[in-house]
Amino acid sequence: MTEPRHAAIRNLGNPPLAPERGDERYAVHAQYVNAMMVRLLRMIGYDIGFCGGNGQYLYDRTGECYLDLLSGWGVFGIGRNHPALRVALIQVLESDLPNLPQMDVSTLSGQLAEQLIRRVSFLDKVLFINSGSEAVEAAIKLARRATGRSGLVYCANAFHGLSYGALSLNGDMNFREGFGPLLPDCTQIPFNDLAALEQALKGRDAAAFIVEPIQGHGVNIPDAGYLAAARDLCRHYRTLFIADEIQTGLGRTGRFLAVEHWGIEPDMVLISKTLSGGHVPVAAVLARKWIFDKVFDRVDRAVILNSTFAMNDLAMAAGLATLHVIESEKLVENAARQGARLLAALDAIASRYEMVVEVRGKGLMIGIEFGRPRSLKLKAAWHMLEAASTGLFCQLITIPLLKEHKILAQVAGHASHTVKLLPSLVISDEDCAWIEQAFDAVIADSHRVPGAIWSLGRTLAENAWKGRACE
Repeated sequence: MTEPRHAAIRNLGNPPLAPERGDERYAVHAQYVNAMMVRLLRMIGYDIGFCGGNGQYLYDRTGECYLDLLSGWGVFGIGRNHPALRVALIQVLESDLPNLPQMDVSTLSGQLAEQLIRRVSFLDKVLFINSGSEAVEAAIKLARRATGRSGLVYCANAFHGLSYGALSLNGDMNFREGFGPLLPDCTQIPFNDLAALEQALKGRDAAAFIVEPIQGHGVNIPDAGYLAAARDLCRHYRTLFIADEIQTGLGRTGRFLAVEHWGIEPDMVLISKTLSGGHVPVAAVLARKWIFDKVFDRVDRAVILNSTFAMNDLAMAAGLATLHVIESEKLVENAARQGARLLAALDAIASRYEMVVEVRGKGLMIGIEFGRPRSLKLKAAWHMLEAASTGLFCQLITIPLLKEHKILAQVAGHASHTVKLLPSLVISDEDCAWIEQAFDAVIADSHRVPGAIWSLGRTLAENAWKGRACE
């Protein structure tokens, strides 16, 4: 009889992870991965070298604690390194499950699909893939096959991913530049514009309208009746209504899905990010049964949308553990409660400062938008930054937040004037107080000219001009 595999593994030694090489991370990354990313981090002072993470917190090499308002672009909805997730992943690894036999179906994938449909009961079927971008790609295929149409309608300023199909529906030219030609038959319309949507649909050649219930780039909120009216237009013209909930879903906005705020039942819902628990990439397309029946219509098409790693046991276990944590720890309710507190507090802060245009959001997806001041001193300083690089002012908020208040945040998109808050759903009252005090202090400093923040502004402007000269 052969030696048990677990015993054999113990004789192999430790894998070559080499965490002690942390001090080399920037040099190695610059040499072998992306030197421009390292240059950017150093330019704006984000070269911290984080060494640990727990829940909503990150830790640097000295043990200093930071409050993370990025949450890995939203993947750490349940926080970093949640013990329930760790237990689930270890259990899978120690169980010798028949992972990815391919000519069989996974027990865990069926369970995860069942749990998702239990929470999104107006849909019937689930397709698993590996990432948010892949979810968009799969939705494009499902929509075109199910409707027999090729047209796709999306909104300006949308972000649906960076693979080719998803990029074709991306409303930010900074991501599209140099990668064309992209998919044909894609029509961009303004967000919140029903007349433009009807114009795009009335030719009856659009397979789908895809929309983020709240746009991630800018944290743009739809008008009260927009999504319901958009759904009605889609039904009238027999176009599928697809809600991209990759960032907004699974409790982020204080509801399990953001569309619940407006009572909308889309034909498809796309989820990812938080579903992964932050460790194992996973995404899902939830759809109506008739759509699946149009695609998987013959036995020889049973694998027509398969993806090799999509239903691997670690990903499915991560999804199941994440849903359990969200429900058992009442994270949807916490997102609603803490989000309401932060929105009220930040709105009160904004009322005292002329460069804060608006605070908006739902749950723990919040944007603070800054804009052109009225007073002469501030106006001159603002124009100095804007002339160097559109949206540069927001770095006068995010850099001091990091350096002086140990809060990690960033702007809500390329050339954006909005600072975005996207924390883990586990944040506490103490964290909210930390956020409120820090933003109040930094925004107050940004309104003092001359001052330390505007010295930083001159440095950033000079670096931006130098960067332009090197292009």
